[in-house]
Amino acid sequence: MRQQAKLSPARLVRKFMPVHRDSARLGGWLPGQGVALPSAGPEAARNGGASVSLGRIGSLEVRLARKASEIKRAQELRYQVFYEEMSAIADGQTLASGRDADAFDEFCDHLLVFDHDVAERAKPFGRRKPRIVATYRLLRQSVAERFGGFYTAGEYDIQTLLDGKPELNFLELGRSCVLKPYRTKRTVELLWHGIWAYVLMHGIDAMIGCASFEGTDPDRLAVPLSYLHHFARAPEEWRVRALDERYVEMNRLPASEVDLRGALREMPPLIKGYLRLGAHIGDGAVVDHQFGTTDVLIIVPVASLNSRYVNYYGSGAERFAS
Repeated sequence: MRQQAKLSPARLVRKFMPVHRDSARLGGWLPGQGVALPSAGPEAARNGGASVSLGRIGSLEVRLARKASEIKRAQELRYQVFYEEMSAIADGQTLASGRDADAFDEFCDHLLVFDHDVAERAKPFGRRKPRIVATYRLLRQSVAERFGGFYTAGEYDIQTLLDGKPELNFLELGRSCVLKPYRTKRTVELLWHGIWAYVLMHGIDAMIGCASFEGTDPDRLAVPLSYLHHFARAPEEWRVRALDERYVEMNRLPASEVDLRGALREMPPLIKGYLRLGAHIGDGAVVDHQFGTTDVLIIVPVASLNSRYVNYYGSGAERFAS
């Protein structure tokens, strides 16, 4: 068996570190600079993207939810993953409905991945429809401002970032989950292809949102949390701090004591994927006892997206266009 070449600690860190651009340029970045943001096309513009496919790989298709019944099916998928598979604690209403739902669902866009080779009935005698196998919840800043703000504001002081960069258009990513048999490269690629198409469609400049570690004991997560603190923390102009009453220190080990390979082994795939994209991490973690998780804030300026990923999906999100 061929022996793999060992990476030095410095190279191992660089492999997963965000791509930091010049601070002054990032702070003043405007659409049209850095990553190109072409139009997603007149049909998408007219329909807000809801009626168009955002990508397809084989039997899998990604698009936005078109009606309330599809959002309910996405909520059922979230319940299955968060409450039945993971350790979220359901209240009476959630338990009775079998759906993970909150007030934000009504005005968010819901990105869905369908498997057209697997049909199922939502009701005993209903029409068979393609199975929903993955979902992401998307909340644009213009919508959040009309309906009471971002979900993330319940954990992090993101208003300071929004106020400090009024020229930028933010998008919140949340409630990401994939049905267990579909946790494959092509499903994740299709989700990100859909997000990239949505970013282009709406002229998004930066993405934010919480990503989670399973478990509510930060001491058990000392290695990966310390890795994120020392090697992926956002530069000052992008840094957002957890709310004081919810702040959990991430700097639990000195940088010299962090086992880099061990930290990456303990890192959830979603967080590792964000780092590869060029994400920054906020200041402080937050323990979410309802969902049984420890959350960190993800900040992804579009201008600092890893060019390899932009080139892979295409500057106009054409790679998996159907």
